[in-house]
Amino acid sequence: MASLLYNRNYRLLITASGVSNLGDGVSALAFPWLATLITRDPLLIAMVAFARHLPWLLFTLPAGVWTDRLDRRQIILRADFIRCLLTIGVIAVIFSLPALPPPENAALYITALSILAFALGLAEVLRDNAAQTVLPAIVPKEALETANGRLWSIEHIMGSFVGPPLAGILIAYAVPAPFVLDAVTFAVAAALVWTMAIPTRVAPARRPLQTELAEAWRWMRSHPVILRLAILLGLLNFAGSIVLTMIVLYSQELLGLGAFGHGVLLTAGAAGGVIGGFVCPWIAARIGRRASLLAALALILATYLLLVLTTDPILTGLSLFAEMFAAVLWNVVTVSYRQRLIPDALLGRVNAIYRFFGWGPIPLGALAGGWITALFVEPMGRDMALRLPFAAAAFITALLGLYALARLRL
Repeated sequence: MASLLYNRNYRLLITASGVSNLGDGVSALAFPWLATLITRDPLLIAMVAFARHLPWLLFTLPAGVWTDRLDRRQIILRADFIRCLLTIGVIAVIFSLPALPPPENAALYITALSILAFALGLAEVLRDNAAQTVLPAIVPKEALETANGRLWSIEHIMGSFVGPPLAGILIAYAVPAPFVLDAVTFAVAAALVWTMAIPTRVAPARRPLQTELAEAWRWMRSHPVILRLAILLGLLNFAGSIVLTMIVLYSQELLGLGAFGHGVLLTAGAAGGVIGGFVCPWIAARIGRRASLLAALALILATYLLLVLTTDPILTGLSLFAEMFAAVLWNVVTVSYRQRLIPDALLGRVNAIYRFFGWGPIPLGALAGGWITALFVEPMGRDMALRLPFAAAAFITALLGLYALARLRL
């Protein structure tokens, strides 16, 4: 809607999200690539991804309570500032390395990287929950699909289209370079959020955390469709995390790509997200919410099967393109659905419970990807072992599609 162009708070939020996601896109390549420069052990590489996503399992629920209690703009601002400082800590770890790969103590450096990744993930939990919750306060309800679509488009453009190839260029130039850019983007995003003027909301009286969560849980239990969507998202993200954790080794060893080539590969996936941000609201309106979700699951299943069968970079890029398009279609439908339905006083807490189910399994998927690969390297060879995580993800997605076909009604 044209009115969004004149909404100052929305412009600032979408710009801050774009800048912040540029840093996220850079680190999405730089973090796992740095881990592979330190070690080739799939389990140790998976440990970094596990640590980065573990806060979604541990802190999502209290984050929802804090989002409803506190100033949401301040949460976003402080989280981005803290992420800037933590990224500087990653740069310090890189400068402490004697060589790449280090001659000894690789596990020690991976542990340090994992601790910083965990702290970055915790800040991300707080920021993302607050940012998604604040959108209905600055955008009219009838514009939520369009506002979400544009927000995801700019996030994917910066985080997945621009960030990964830029990270490939930077890490080839100097290993610390992408993390320097990452720190700068978080600082700029914090400055932009600081200039926002979000309408003051009256926070509810503070009660024990368990009481506030129980209230949100009762609301969610009384709306079983939202609970079903949360569980479906969790299993879908579990499968997706298996894939994303091992894609870096798959890219290096089966596709033969360097850092820049891997960045271009991720950018191909991002193009699906960019186009999806503009097209998916129209698709959802045209074919309906349920059909859109079933189509998204079918498309994701097809992409995982293609990854099992191919080692062609172009086909892999097309597969990632389709997967990201399907993910945006899923999000456009489900996020807008619950933003419209959940009362504002409960929005932070219900979103937190939703994300606990939906994002909590991600670190477990990361570990599963590393474990599957490491377990089958000897009996099946490294080539087949690197394909097995994608086969496991395809099997899980197929089961989810059958369940959604039988039980999902919006």
